[in-house]
Amino acid sequence: MMASKIFTGYRALGFVSTHVPLAVRYHNKHKENYVVTSAGRAFQVYNCSKLGIVSVSDIHPQEIDLIAVSSIHIFTACGNTIRSFERGRKVAHLYEGHESEVTVLLPFGRHLLSTDKHGTLIVWDVHSEGIYLQMEFDVKMFYITAAVHPSTYLNKVLLGSRQGELQLWNVMHSKLIYTFKGWGQAVTVLVQAPAVDVVAVGLADGRVILHNIKFDETIVTFTHDWGPVTAVSFRTDGHPTLVTGSASGHLAFWNLESRSLLSQTLEAHHSGISGLICLPNEPIMVTSAADNALKVWIFDLPDGGARLLRMREGHSAPPIFLRHYGNNGQAILSAGQDSTMRMFSTVHDKYNKSLGRASFNKSETKRSGLKLDQHAMPPVTAFAAEVTRESDWDNVVACHRGLRILTTWSTQRSTMGKYKLDCKQFHHTTNHETTATAVEVTSCGNFAIAGYSTGHIDVFNLQSGKHRGSFGKDPENGRAHKCRVQGLACDALNQLLVSAGADGTLKWWRFRTRSFLHKTKMAARITKILMHRESSMLAVALDDFSVCIVDTDTRRVVRSFKGHTNSITDMTFSPDARWLITASMDSTVCTWNLVTGRLIDCFGVEAAVTSLSMSATGDFLATSHVDDLGVYIWSNNTLYSFVPLPPLPEGFEHNTIQMPATAFVPSDADTDSIEGVVKYEKSEFKSPDQISDELVTLSLLPASRWRNLLNLDVILMRNKPKVPPKVPKSAPFFLPTVSGLQPTFAIPENKEEQEASHMLSKPDLRAPSELGKKLETASCLQEYESILERLKSLGAVAIDADIRSLDGEKELGGFLDFMLHVASTNRDFEAVQSYLGLFLKIHGEDLTSPTLSQKMAALKDSLNKTWERIQLSINTSLCLVNYLRSATL
Repeated sequence: MMASKIFTGYRALGFVSTHVPLAVRYHNKHKENYVVTSAGRAFQVYNCSKLGIVSVSDIHPQEIDLIAVSSIHIFTACGNTIRSFERGRKVAHLYEGHESEVTVLLPFGRHLLSTDKHGTLIVWDVHSEGIYLQMEFDVKMFYITAAVHPSTYLNKVLLGSRQGELQLWNVMHSKLIYTFKGWGQAVTVLVQAPAVDVVAVGLADGRVILHNIKFDETIVTFTHDWGPVTAVSFRTDGHPTLVTGSASGHLAFWNLESRSLLSQTLEAHHSGISGLICLPNEPIMVTSAADNALKVWIFDLPDGGARLLRMREGHSAPPIFLRHYGNNGQAILSAGQDSTMRMFSTVHDKYNKSLGRASFNKSETKRSGLKLDQHAMPPVTAFAAEVTRESDWDNVVACHRGLRILTTWSTQRSTMGKYKLDCKQFHHTTNHETTATAVEVTSCGNFAIAGYSTGHIDVFNLQSGKHRGSFGKDPENGRAHKCRVQGLACDALNQLLVSAGADGTLKWWRFRTRSFLHKTKMAARITKILMHRESSMLAVALDDFSVCIVDTDTRRVVRSFKGHTNSITDMTFSPDARWLITASMDSTVCTWNLVTGRLIDCFGVEAAVTSLSMSATGDFLATSHVDDLGVYIWSNNTLYSFVPLPPLPEGFEHNTIQMPATAFVPSDADTDSIEGVVKYEKSEFKSPDQISDELVTLSLLPASRWRNLLNLDVILMRNKPKVPPKVPKSAPFFLPTVSGLQPTFAIPENKEEQEASHMLSKPDLRAPSELGKKLETASCLQEYESILERLKSLGAVAIDADIRSLDGEKELGGFLDFMLHVASTNRDFEAVQSYLGLFLKIHGEDLTSPTLSQKMAALKDSLNKTWERIQLSINTSLCLVNYLRSATL
């Protein structure tokens, strides 16, 4: 089995909230409220001040079902297991004892109450993880749906049921204190009111009842017509207001003093409100829903209602099409089935933004609301974006499912554009089923090109929104193709346009004159095309599940890849066009090497990929999946470490990789290689001594230390001054001075030294040089490293002087022994060759004795063996480079 060698799951974008109700906790040290929401298999903690993500929890083994908070811990229920988290991230405690899914969580004091679908109620000790109390309920008689700990009621818990009854229990003594008959409807919510002994009870028929549990009396009843009550909260900032949420996504505000409806907010969310909490002693309310949105409201409207203050949201329906935007690879444009366009940032969620929802009439949509919108457009199926003129006019063009009209969008203004591109030639036709199937924006950002299901191809000006011509009017009765246009691609210089027809025909057009140039027939029907503008390579996906690479310059098929077993959904090139990454409905993602024409990586995912895109910097791969709201980011391992990428063997089996979570979680499966076929291990570091048997190493000295040794006499002659230096004005002859920046007088210590300074001593011409002494010592001990280090530390002039000082057969033979030893180590190659060249230049005529001749022959053989080994490696590398170069032609 094989996992991906190139890509590792990094994180998931676009997840904000699910159907799980949110929870709010107050941090005493930070003096701030934090919101906890579920994001699938992890929960996220936001601060209420800016809705910025503070932390992301560790990954759960499955989806989170419930969230509850205390002053210290965050509790989550996943199946029949409950976890306790500290510091908003790390698992502190694990509570296992339920046999079915947990339905209710209620922390109070140092205990935690939980119930499951089989009617088991367990009270846990939070710190010891032990069971303090366990009771069994008959689900047919009393199925627990809600629970609350009434204020000032020590060790008491009020339970609500699906049958409508309420029971007050003493959990310390396991004793039923009182049973409330209820109101004939299932209890959905139980919330403690600011007043003691009063509890708000939400029912399935839309009623909210304020009930005094001490006297079993109903104080007031409120009713809304929007279905079951899903959330209830009280304002505690001095205003007697009750807020209720419904399954339709509406909010109702009730005045507790006048016992009347104060205000209402329709379509606060696109789905039923799952969580609603008014922050303590603040005019702020936080809501969440299954529409993947988290919203903060402020109570500042004249009618007592709430105004939207800030929000975080993602796609409420799965994204269909996505592409990286910009040259830094930090932004991803995505279009979802909810007809919205969004831009996600890979750096931080605070840079995410929404471009809005596609609408035929934006002003009417604002009046009617998004839920009752009669002007909503179908989802975007494909779009093209260009950065060049984003600040001047709309720079994104999209085609919609089943529509002929193309819409424009602006990433600069984060809104839908003012133009809807449509050609007049379709206004008089009787065929109303014409749809836009392909779209392209030129690299200059001035023109949009649209392809239609009828085979027409039209050009529009993005600045004015006007029609600027069509392709193929003369050749084929006004149509560029006789069939559906499956794809369009324009080169980087706006000279060529390549169009693909569903019948397997590729056509080349001159963009400026709209004239036809060439036609190529593919082996099967075309489903999708993609061009890499810098390399002029065109990827063509065929309905036989294969992919072909066409060189748009030579107009020939240069590569053909087969390996998928289902239709190809999307393709993307790496920035350097060395890789082509393809996704298929067989739930695999394959990476093909365009140079060698082989498959180098393949991995499976849990759900089939609907769209994918590689960033312009090559660091991340973004994917969207079937029935999934998130945009998943995969990291490119080859940018951070050496990854061998040989072609995959025949008959390999790919492995399914776990999807990335909202935070980066390393997985052992992501780093595995092909088990049982090829095993790759990270190579250990080798020092210069360890690789000396295979290669040679360089000294890494500055070039001035060794390159000019043979030309040193020429350099000194060239640098000789033309005018002799002037003798500085000296002090009187009877006052000796010491040279320096500031001349000082030299005073002899005694008379003998003064007399000796006027006498010239003759040098001992027969004394050995300093280098000769060191060579003699080193030859006896066979330690030449100190001599080599000394020569490497000297400058060019000093090295020349040392080698010239050698005299006699003994010293010359010692230097040859030194060269033979250093050459056998294969180290400091370039420096050693320079020293040897200078030695032969100076003492070449003195090396005629038989002893020195034998040493010269041995040194020659050693150098020849070293050079033959180096030459073989160089020839091998040149041969490989020539093969790769010819393979691309």
